[in-house]
Amino acid sequence: MDTFSQFLPLAAFPLTVPIFAGFWFLGLTYGIYMNVSGFSFWYPMLMSITIFAGSMEFVTVNLLLGAFNPLQAFVMALMINARHLFYGISMLDKYRGTGWKQCYLIFGMCDESFSINYTADIPEGVDKGWFMFFVTLLNQFYWFFGSTLGGVLGSFIHFNTEGLDFVLTALFVVIFLEQWLKDKDHTSSILGIVLSLLCLIAFGADDFMIPSMIAIAGVLTLLRKPLEKGGETA
Repeated sequence: MDTFSQFLPLAAFPLTVPIFAGFWFLGLTYGIYMNVSGFSFWYPMLMSITIFAGSMEFVTVNLLLGAFNPLQAFVMALMINARHLFYGISMLDKYRGTGWKQCYLIFGMCDESFSINYTADIPEGVDKGWFMFFVTLLNQFYWFFGSTLGGVLGSFIHFNTEGLDFVLTALFVVIFLEQWLKDKDHTSSILGIVLSLLCLIAFGADDFMIPSMIAIAGVLTLLRKPLEKGGETA
């Protein structure tokens, strides 16, 4: 394989096709949601470029519509995307030696890009750095394309969009169910539900999110070793 062909995304594209289907539809929904919330298509377009964190972008809609609270926005973003800290540690060796591409690989790493780049068997003769670069770039483009298109089309939609924001709830429910089905030990999931319900009762529906995230992170950190042992024996 010649040097030029190593730069092409042909090897990466087939692995990202399933991501395209999900990202395009979810991004389209996000763009429409932004538009019906009163934002121009520039907002979802720019946020898909600069933030590129699907669940956080949905949450950002409420943050932009609410009172100015940078501390809440920071804590919310940190807690929602905290899993990327562990993704980054796992990818240290794989990203080593990729040169300038490493900066974009770190910025553009989402759940799906991490999954592909961590597990994929890179075809012989294809440069590792360029392969992971195009996987990441294609996945971000799918989200960018869907959210921008949704932002544009939202101006022409005249049906009742009430309840469209439920897509965020549905997104987290799907993620939770996928994790539940994958894990044999459901202790962490049950703890998350119980702690969230306790914080909901204690702090109310408007203020329980951050306390529940802090409580979940703290309890799971304290119980990490017992949970790891339970997972090994399961």
